Amino acid sequence: MTHPELRQLRYFLAVAEELSFTRAAERLLIAQQSLSQQITALERRLGVRLFDRDSRGTRLTGVGDVFAAEARAVLERADQALAVVQRAQRGEVGDLRLAFLTTVANHLLPPIIRALREQLPDVRITTESTTIATLIEGVTSGRYDAAFTRPPLVDGLASQTLTNEPVCAVLPEDHALAHRTELDLRELAEERWVLTPPSSWEPWHRTYTDHFHEAGFIPNIVHTDANPQNLLGLVAAGVGITRLARSSQSLRRTGVVFIPFTDAYAPTDVTWLPRNDNAALPRLLEIVTDLAATRDLTQSG
Repeated sequence: MTHPELRQLRYFLAVAEELSFTRAAERLLIAQQSLSQQITALERRLGVRLFDRDSRGTRLTGVGDVFAAEARAVLERADQALAVVQRAQRGEVGDLRLAFLTTVANHLLPPIIRALREQLPDVRITTESTTIATLIEGVTSGRYDAAFTRPPLVDGLASQTLTNEPVCAVLPEDHALAHRTELDLRELAEERWVLTPPSSWEPWHRTYTDHFHEAGFIPNIVHTDANPQNLLGLVAAGVGITRLARSSQSLRRTGVVFIPFTDAYAPTDVTWLPRNDNAALPRLLEIVTDLAATRDLTQSG
């Protein structure tokens, strides 16, 4: 015995509910003769009689009554499956695997994940805070669907800038220049610096080495640390000064001051692989673009 088609099940249920081939045909917008032929084909396929038809009308047989409940369950499940597929096509269900560059995760991750969970509650979201090298490799290989990082990036990845925040000199609270509202890098030529080690510099850090040369000096680096929070602790302790994006001020509220440099900015991008076919990816990009347009993502909370 072959399984009946979903169309035949829908026809059968229409007759079972109307108990009239005429009314069922009108409801289904098909000819009554075609409906009768489909029901006969269904009965032949199943090897049972589903309806009794006589001068008194149309009635379900005992077997037909049992089959009606099963057919209804099958059609409901089929409708649910279709709805899920349509939602998946719209990016409303599925998985999103996201990476955040460690130095942007503190301020970007909370608002972005909140927005995604509010607008895509049935999408499973996983996040990872990582280095620039791991992030780029993960997006390129498809391990991550999208990542939030600093440019520039490698060829082959698409990206969109979400924020463009000032780069700041980070000084101890009691520093002679701590009262300033803006600084030129050349004013700090004689300072001791605590910086991220060259081996772990982000792309925008590589550009700021050029800024030192443009300012006409090589920084006196007295300590290096890859963790911005540790750098802030060293600045607060008076070991030296550093240079960080403004959003890093959320990592430490006391002991240091952030003073923007003149015309120095650190963009943050969302990046993805153009051939990634995850249907939730366009929804992610739409949500984070709207979020960046309506609030300052460089501020945590």
